Amino acid sequence: MSTPERARRLTVYVGETDQWHHRPLFVEIVHRAFAAGLAGATAIRGFEGYGGTNRIHTLRLLSLSEDLPVAVTIIDTPERIDAFLPTLDEVMTGGMATLEDVDVIHYSLQTPPHRFSWGLSAHPPEDDLTASK
Repeated sequence: MSTPERARRLTVYVGETDQWHHRPLFVEIVHRAFAAGLAGATAIRGFEGYGGTNRIHTLRLLSLSEDLPVAVTIIDTPERIDAFLPTLDEVMTGGMATLEDVDVIHYSLQTPPHRFSWGLSAHPPEDDLTASK
């Protein structure tokens, strides 16, 4: 088994319809994390949830919802996550974020493992899909 390495997980909770300059907010956050060279980000759409509005948003057929919850999870070193927080502050108009220190175990055939920041932080050149607008 690989030796765990210390990291920080930033999880941002937003609504599916939240926008930043006519773009879904969760997309903007993932693309900004990529542009910042962070190790990884994933946006996960929830099936059901509630938050500050105290309304349950659900995917169930009989209760159609247009604003399902989305969680964006970003993992990197504590220093790099902390440096990313001002970028997150620029785009957040609501929602919530949590920070947790975690242990990461790499399962990768690449050398060095993945693009974790204490390895290489370089990533492929930007294309139309990754450029912030």
